[in-house]
Amino acid sequence: MKEIYSIILDSLKTNRPSVLATIIRQKGTSPRGVGAKMLVMEDGALTGSIGGGALEKTVVEAASGMLRSSLPLCLMNDPEMSCGGDVEVFLEPIQNDNNICIHIYKEITDIIKRGGSGALATVIDAHQWQGGRIPKALFKSDGEVTGVLPNMEEAGKNIPGGMPSFLKMGRPEVITWKDADGNEFNVLIEPIISDPVLYIFGAGHVSSQVVPLASRVGFKAMVIDDRPEFSDPLNFPDAEKVFNYPYDDIIKRFPIDKSSFIVIATRSHSCDEMVLGQALLTEAGYIGMIGSRRKISTIYSNLAKDGFTNRDFDRVHSPIGIDIGAETPEEIALSIVSELVKARTGK
Repeated sequence: MKEIYSIILDSLKTNRPSVLATIIRQKGTSPRGVGAKMLVMEDGALTGSIGGGALEKTVVEAASGMLRSSLPLCLMNDPEMSCGGDVEVFLEPIQNDNNICIHIYKEITDIIKRGGSGALATVIDAHQWQGGRIPKALFKSDGEVTGVLPNMEEAGKNIPGGMPSFLKMGRPEVITWKDADGNEFNVLIEPIISDPVLYIFGAGHVSSQVVPLASRVGFKAMVIDDRPEFSDPLNFPDAEKVFNYPYDDIIKRFPIDKSSFIVIATRSHSCDEMVLGQALLTEAGYIGMIGSRRKISTIYSNLAKDGFTNRDFDRVHSPIGIDIGAETPEEIALSIVSELVKARTGK
């Protein structure tokens, strides 16, 4: 879905109008949930999906009729269109009449590519779009704002303050606020988050299976190994980067924060222990280490001598992965990536 933003940016730069359809409300059963997107181009090309079938066909037909419009549209479905569920879709015209849109989508693509986070606020009430206005703004976590929500001071104050909860929720939400005249208006708040970075220490058989699977579900995989023959980028075509570094004092080389994931699967118990001791000094949101319970107990005992406590060890997912009875590297990788996804979604 994140590919849509770069396509929108390209269409704006090349003056090709399009319509962005986003599911903003969903109740009951439907193929796609809130936040699902589909971009409809002037030539009929589609990117993304809001569930296919009759609902998607209806949205495409509505979009084709508003490609030259400057006003958005909210479309409610017939329950038969989406497996009996109720779905509301917001159709937004994407045009380059206002350069601010180019700046907004450029900022979004930069966040996705380079890291960071923010909240995209779009007013979904059509009357607020009259007169050529585009009531849309990107609020970045660092306080920078691109775009304008005209006459909407309440939203402008509350969105930055609510940023942590918006990002933690991880999915779009429609919120009702009031403008300066006391009139209510609805705003679609969409969290914009870069793909989480997964640091994999060790370039062995399990890691070679973890990387492609993790990459396909939205992780930027970084592989680190102290052996030159193993840390060859050709061995990991799906990795963002591959590094050849010794494990001592390795963690300081990377910008690890609360959004980072760490998987420890090095060539030896001593190397695992060395990396884990450093990882526990970071704010990494996930730390997992491969190994038997006996190995883990030994490593914890050794690290306890250096001052680490049970509270530190409680942060570690070890034995790593969801228990599916995995034995082969492929099965172990599946269990590990499943746990990574679970940790990412907060389940």
